Amino acid sequence: MDRPDSPVYAYMRSMLTILIVFAITCLLFVFYFRRRSYKRGVLLTGLCDSGKTLTFSQLVHGKYVNTQTSMKENVGEYIVKSGSVRVIDIPGHERLRDRFFDQYKSAALGVIYMLDSATVQKDIRDTAEYLYNILSECITSSISSVLIICNKQDLDLSKTSTIIKSMLEKELNAVRLTKGSQLESVDPKGQKTKYLGKKGTDFGFSQLPCNVQFVEASISSDSKNIEDIEMWLAKLCS
Repeated sequence: MDRPDSPVYAYMRSMLTILIVFAITCLLFVFYFRRRSYKRGVLLTGLCDSGKTLTFSQLVHGKYVNTQTSMKENVGEYIVKSGSVRVIDIPGHERLRDRFFDQYKSAALGVIYMLDSATVQKDIRDTAEYLYNILSECITSSISSVLIICNKQDLDLSKTSTIIKSMLEKELNAVRLTKGSQLESVDPKGQKTKYLGKKGTDFGFSQLPCNVQFVEASISSDSKNIEDIEMWLAKLCS
């Protein structure tokens, strides 16, 4: 019988080590690709009348369809070079949006947040609070990218994406202070909460761990104008 320090035993130990490393590597690859294929959703979010459902129809169906305020989600496939991505149009109604977002967030790679550039100043508080909730979820999940679409740029009263970004940062800073005070009253030690941005300084999108990008659009029945969205989706799924 071969001794433990013999060449045969040494060879067997080496082969066993190689097999174990190979098996672990295979398991990691399987886990990664299964997780990648599972998380292939993009959540299309925003307030009512921001143009979400029209954008959904342009992406998924390639054409304009008559839309109205959605009371349930719309789900469809958008084809990219690497396969397809599942687009979920989340209702914008305040009583529904959080429930549907929670339902689909675990399978999301990214989030599209649409807003009406012509009414954003009037709706800035509601716009910022909804966006705050979404960004807070991105911190605690593996959602890596958020695309903010400043829609309806063709209207006379529309704001540019640069102005809207500045408005949102200022309002999100105010929302953060309000939310922080509310959370401290419930959880004084703050052990179960995540802080949006950096403490001790005004909020800025650059402080977030996820990538946040702003684009301008005028998505209508006459023009698709979704090239920036398609580029973002292709990069997200690459």
